[in-house]
Amino acid sequence: MRKTTTQKEAVGLKTIFITGAGSGLGRGAAFGLARQGHKVIATTETTSQKTDVLRQAEEEGLAMDVYKLDITNPRDLMQIGKTDFDIFVANAAINEGGPLAEIPMDRVRALFEVNVFATLESARLAAARLVDKRKGKIIFMSSMAGISATPFVGPYTATKHAIEGIAQTMQKELEPFGVQVATINPGAYNTGFNDRAGEEIWKWFDDSVHFTKKEDILKQQENLKNQFDPQDMIDKMVEIIPKDHHPFRTVHPQETEDQLKKTEKKRWEMEI
Repeated sequence: MRKTTTQKEAVGLKTIFITGAGSGLGRGAAFGLARQGHKVIATTETTSQKTDVLRQAEEEGLAMDVYKLDITNPRDLMQIGKTDFDIFVANAAINEGGPLAEIPMDRVRALFEVNVFATLESARLAAARLVDKRKGKIIFMSSMAGISATPFVGPYTATKHAIEGIAQTMQKELEPFGVQVATINPGAYNTGFNDRAGEEIWKWFDDSVHFTKKEDILKQQENLKNQFDPQDMIDKMVEIIPKDHHPFRTVHPQETEDQLKKTEKKRWEMEI
């Protein structure tokens, strides 16, 4: 009997699993992909975020699967191994800044626990599922901070540099099994993610104790006034995530890509 082509095969619809879809770019992309007809499995860090995502999905008439999945919770992570998907988007992350020579080490460890260790663990579970199928894709939501470095954003930058190394390594290791790996590297978008990170500094920084000048931190934070419209990045994610073929690294917007390339060139030529 002749095999009937399903709608999913005909129009290239995918089943897409996204972590950290309770807010920001991850949430925007989850809804954007669902509106295009993809089956979206949106996971959130907290149950309150889950409730809010489900409410919006119901209001829009979108059939999204929504789970509470804190990537640092081993029981929550088990959901990845129980779920079938074509594409896994490792998007969940936290952000915090401060001078690397003075930020409390517990804050740095917390960032690495979520952004590196828990992210890698979730990607390993996704890889096992996709290797069994001999096809699929893992996308790491990295950052412009994974390529360059900015004063007082060092803790987050270090975690995203680690993600770049993980993604590049896994790309080569999983390629023989038919599993693709890529990164998406957003510039500075006005989702509140960067602003919240800036606010965290003032919970521990004391200019009567620390040698870093408060005015230098404040000057760097002035850049937060010039962030991009997040819908632009969401649209790019919705375009790239379901594609069968695209560049290993997607930096957006173009001006951020141009800026990073210039900065990298300077790093090769700079002296100290």
